Amino acid sequence: MVSFRFPFSFPQPPKPPISAAANASSRKFYSYAAAAALSLSAAGVGIAISQNTNSPFLQNALNLLASNFTHNGSMLNPLWGSLSLSSNSSPVTESRTGMSFPAVLRDSQCLLGIGLRKKAVLGLKNIDVYAFGVYADHDDVKKFLSEKHGDFSVPKLNEELMEDLMESGVSMTVRLQIVYGRLSIRSVRSAFEESVGSRLQKFGGLDNKELLQRFTAQFKDDIKIPRGSIIDLSREQGHVLRTTIDGNDVGSIESELLCRSVLDLYIGKESFDKIAREDVARNLASLLGK
Repeated sequence: MVSFRFPFSFPQPPKPPISAAANASSRKFYSYAAAAALSLSAAGVGIAISQNTNSPFLQNALNLLASNFTHNGSMLNPLWGSLSLSSNSSPVTESRTGMSFPAVLRDSQCLLGIGLRKKAVLGLKNIDVYAFGVYADHDDVKKFLSEKHGDFSVPKLNEELMEDLMESGVSMTVRLQIVYGRLSIRSVRSAFEESVGSRLQKFGGLDNKELLQRFTAQFKDDIKIPRGSIIDLSREQGHVLRTTIDGNDVGSIESELLCRSVLDLYIGKESFDKIAREDVARNLASLLGK
């Protein structure tokens, strides 16, 4: 089990209780709503949205659906699940934290899924550490997957798609948005020492301490990361992992092993957020049908 080490207490403002089942249902509904919206739009079918539903999750999803249609039933702004590169695509909000993610990064990287990194403290309480979004270059992904797989059955190859994506040279970014306001850079460094270190050992063997140290040394003590701070971990061409914090470049390392290890935290089999991983797999597969 990957864990964060926090050398401080964890007071948080009280939040209305939301069950894990409700969270999961809400996020799945957004995905299904997106698919339904695309289908109905293609058929030219109008959508009537009731404003009297008793479910806030359902109402939010329906409102999002409605906001993406014009009066004649055509799509105005594509939902994030469509992986559109439209410049006016609306940002996507992680519902549990309120953190917003742009639909497109760097003009070409599409948002494939969003998730949440949580940490259990003393087995008694979960805190929201950061929300994250997984992005991949639209053209790179489509070209790579089409060449490798062509026509295929999506349910059978979702797992293979994820593995292929991590091992490929496709340009990708994992954007982290800090939620816990008392998180220190030392805690981030310590967490990556453990989580990335375990992946380096898993994929590359025992002798990778120097590579791990080069990566974690980028998170220097003088860096401040209040709530809302953004850490981008980007795999660039040539398997270069570039790290930026609030837009400032803090380092880059050329290493296929390091790139794979970092991506595995978010879309690997033992990822931090399973539902986010399912969203990424589903949206990857949808690209091959376009």
